[in-house]
Amino acid sequence: MFIADIQMHSDLLINYHKLRQECPEITADLRPSSISGLLQNNYHGVLRSRDDAGSRVLIYRIGQWNPKEFTAYEVFRVSLITSELIVQEWETQRNGLKAIFDLQDWCFAHALQINPSLAKKISSVLTDSFPLKVRGIHLINEPIFFRPVFAMIRPFLPDKIKQRIHMHGSSYAQSLCDYFPKAILPPEYGGTGPSIDEVCQDWTEYIMQSEDYLYRLSLDLGGGDIESSKS
Repeated sequence: MFIADIQMHSDLLINYHKLRQECPEITADLRPSSISGLLQNNYHGVLRSRDDAGSRVLIYRIGQWNPKEFTAYEVFRVSLITSELIVQEWETQRNGLKAIFDLQDWCFAHALQINPSLAKKISSVLTDSFPLKVRGIHLINEPIFFRPVFAMIRPFLPDKIKQRIHMHGSSYAQSLCDYFPKAILPPEYGGTGPSIDEVCQDWTEYIMQSEDYLYRLSLDLGGGDIESSKS
């Protein structure tokens, strides 16, 4: 078991460095200031409390992403930044994460930015390039024309991830509470916890406070070209 764990973490590390080499548009510059407009628009937050299984719960609000201002690669960078921060938490390493994607206001401009190459890279991070266990993916407010995009991503996902994807539609308030305690969910999602704006603002503040750490991480992992862009 111990040897197998060492091999698994070694493989993850190799794959992670490979991802960074092959996808610099996402990984080279992890400074949150590079995507501050997206963060400050309350696009993303991490709930203050974990769920009953000890998993971190992440929320993404697609409607807060303006595709005219930020590319899909920059949006995906938000996930990588959060992953770099929460992977330091022992409890998260052990119990993984769950994500809620609110697809309210998803439009064709969003869909046009998702291509097979990006879909494959998203799958790589979800499965074999980052030492975090994805325990569940919950989609809400998904429109009909999101399905072709999901169909593009789905073939790249392993069966264990496919089985952890739940589509709730627009009547999600009760069904989300079947998976998460009401006490930790924002009222906008059927819970009694802090509002989604509070959650996003808190997490954005934490991310921005981590600017120096993330900048050093970018340099350590090969993002040397960002030095000139910072000055």
